[in-house]
Amino acid sequence: MASVDARTIVSLLREYAQRTALRGGNPYRAKAYARAADSLAALAVPLDVLIAEDRLTEIPGIGEAIAGIITKLHKTGTHPSLEKLRKEIPEGVLEMLAVPGLRPEKVLRLYKDLGITSLAELEAAAKDDRIKKVKGLGAALQTKILQNLAIAKSGEGRLHLHRAAALLAHAKDSLRKAQPELKRVTIAGDFRRGCELVGDLAIVAEVPKAGKSSKLSPAAGLQVRLSDRKHFGATLLFATGSAAHIEQLRTLAVQKEMRLEADGLHKGRTLIAGDEAEIYRALGLPFIDPELREGRGEVELAQKGKLPKLVTDKDLRGILHCHTDASDGTETLETMAKATRQRGFEYFGVADHSKSAHYAGGLSEDEIAQQHRDADRLNKRFGKDFRILKGIESDILADGSLDYAEDVLQRFDFVVASIHGRFKLDRKAQTQRLLRAISDPHTTIIGHMTGRQLQRRPGYEIDIEKVLRACAKHDVVVEINAHPWRLDLDWRWHQAALEFGCMMSINPDAHSVPELDHMHWGVEMARKGGVPADRVLNAMALPEITRYLRQKRRSVARAA
Repeated sequence: MASVDARTIVSLLREYAQRTALRGGNPYRAKAYARAADSLAALAVPLDVLIAEDRLTEIPGIGEAIAGIITKLHKTGTHPSLEKLRKEIPEGVLEMLAVPGLRPEKVLRLYKDLGITSLAELEAAAKDDRIKKVKGLGAALQTKILQNLAIAKSGEGRLHLHRAAALLAHAKDSLRKAQPELKRVTIAGDFRRGCELVGDLAIVAEVPKAGKSSKLSPAAGLQVRLSDRKHFGATLLFATGSAAHIEQLRTLAVQKEMRLEADGLHKGRTLIAGDEAEIYRALGLPFIDPELREGRGEVELAQKGKLPKLVTDKDLRGILHCHTDASDGTETLETMAKATRQRGFEYFGVADHSKSAHYAGGLSEDEIAQQHRDADRLNKRFGKDFRILKGIESDILADGSLDYAEDVLQRFDFVVASIHGRFKLDRKAQTQRLLRAISDPHTTIIGHMTGRQLQRRPGYEIDIEKVLRACAKHDVVVEINAHPWRLDLDWRWHQAALEFGCMMSINPDAHSVPELDHMHWGVEMARKGGVPADRVLNAMALPEITRYLRQKRRSVARAA
């Protein structure tokens, strides 16, 4: 039989991963198949070439064993192990694994006890109250299913930002090696726009020979657009999107008696602009940063000369909200601080979990005192150019109070107040809970305000506008949590926060040294939300932020 294409193999690997998860046993095996499928979906070199040249193991996440499976799938369109798994579970059952919080063992129960074989049947069963009656499933799972079905549908086929980054970097590198004649290779699509979930994996490459742009699709999920130098900018513009932004530019072009096409901006038969910046300039606009291109008023702002100067990675002077092995981190305070300093930052804000967070090794008062002694010792060694700031991530209790007494809270340089439990309070109660925490004069920053985890769980129900107004009133900073699973507060609320008068803080919520680099994803979200550097707390230099935090503590002391 003819060999199977990459798109089909990606689908077969995903099926392999899902059926392996339902079988039980080692959960990492199923995850390995899923990651391999993601990697194959972003290939920049034809799969049959890699197989012929025995180069499959060059692909991220593919070792010898999975390479053998891929080769067998490529040759025959199936695999004996896959065929064996197919006899155990109907195909429609696999759909239910896309629902966040619905673990494989629960999916099996739903199939075996209720005969559910699809997402549609699952939704119907939940709405008919049939799930909560089954022992081992219950009302809580039924509620979670109803809440998370929308996530399963909306997030289908999309990757977290950091995962997309790794796949696109590999695709870019592979394309350069496969076609060394290419002069420019640039990432476009959702990723260039800084979207928190990426479904449009796209690359634009410049070919040396003049000619019309063309499209190359070496894998299931990757689009490579080839363009000559003359039309490269226009190709990049269209490959970046969004569709709404491009449509607004086209409308503006018509108003100016021009025509914007995929190969550039035309006036009559003349191409007047093929470079991206030139296209904007010819339309009477300044360059619009890719992160803003969502058709949400950025063209009008550009026409009025009111586009924000977006924060950059280089603007950030320090890192706040990090964890150490004193609570649930993996590294010591000294190791985390030194790694922060090596990255060129001026301060490291430790914020381990507080005493109520038993699950995360929250700090007792004695442990706080010890950590502060350690920080003082290290600060003497670091000198004036770098400093550990003493913070805590204090749990917001169900009634909105923080979980230390005032005399303990007063010892910290800053306090990140966060919700880590009781997510199911109703909207009014959850909002009041946050409002009380914000009104506590010790609160410096509200951490991950909505508690969402992308493609895992929705945020808890709160009146975000009311919460943001309270933050502005009480001079409490709004966190942009840079962990790629959170990216909370959602960028769509950043403009409202700025308009109300809030300061923002881009925090990695790092629990290890590598996670310090999550900062970049927080910057991407801030840029997408239109946040300038002068509204970011940790864009302050060390003298400025220590003065800011000192004044905050003095105001607390005066209020007491």
